Amino acid sequence: RPPTSPSPPASPGQRAAAREWRRASEPVAAMAEMHDDLAEEVRRSFNAQYETVEVGLLGAGTYGEVFKSTQRSTGLVVAVKKMKLDAEDEGVPSTAIREIALLKELSHENVVKLLDVFCSTKKLLLVFEFVDNDLKKYMRSLGRQLSPNLIKSFSHQLCLGTEFCHARRIIHRDLKPQNLLVDSRQRLKIADFGLARAFSVPMPKYTHEVVTVWYRPPEILLGSELYSVPVDLWSVGCIIGEMATGQPLFAGDSEIDTIFKVFQKLGTPTVAEWPGLARLPDFKPTFPQWSHKGWENIRNVKAQVGAAGVDLLEKLM
Repeated sequence: RPPTSPSPPASPGQRAAAREWRRASEPVAAMAEMHDDLAEEVRRSFNAQYETVEVGLLGAGTYGEVFKSTQRSTGLVVAVKKMKLDAEDEGVPSTAIREIALLKELSHENVVKLLDVFCSTKKLLLVFEFVDNDLKKYMRSLGRQLSPNLIKSFSHQLCLGTEFCHARRIIHRDLKPQNLLVDSRQRLKIADFGLARAFSVPMPKYTHEVVTVWYRPPEILLGSELYSVPVDLWSVGCIIGEMATGQPLFAGDSEIDTIFKVFQKLGTPTVAEWPGLARLPDFKPTFPQWSHKGWENIRNVKAQVGAAGVDLLEKLM
């Protein structure tokens, strides 16, 4: 291989550009070092107060991981939601900021308690009270339907927690059995406020891509962007109905399949019954017309919740 010829000397313009690049890169390097120091400081602060339990991973998802820890000073078991922050994003995700801000406003026995927050540029740690079960897992673990008394207790607690949120102008927007924690004393706690919103009057427009589809109310399934606390009340009704029947009420494969399952069980609404129905973006006058049926016709509902429970479901839904 022939020897390479020496590189030509840099021109004055190239030397000036190199000096400019070095000057520009120095603050970036300093900032990266500062960020690393911040991350290390947060890690040390967390580890000084909490000890991660061996094999403590409780769950994982798109948001990050949830693992089990203990508070060193008290021995209290806690759940830590660890969220990795994308370096290219502008800091903490809006869903995390929303969850932190809202939970700091909520202190109620039927709402999960946020105990601590640790944040760096790379990582966000939310420390919650530890509850080892959710309603979905709890119902599955029993291997049988919930007793009428337990359905009544859980329904009461769910209504109390939801009313507390609404009284503080907060819509949860994602109530479902997986987001309701159940402790060893059968206390129910509303969790996962990542989709929640603080609301005001007049109501702003919101995205309709909220609430797991099975627990989504008809107005959102039909494309409404103007909604308020009734979206949570519909979800509460779906959850009570699921506790009574042992299965989701409206387990559709898609939004349209879900809305048809709602109409099949409860009847297709008319414009006279629902003013404004025809103005919803996804409403079609060609929808099938199913006759109205009472809750007594839905399997096991009246036997499990009684006449008062049926009355509550009719008002919620």
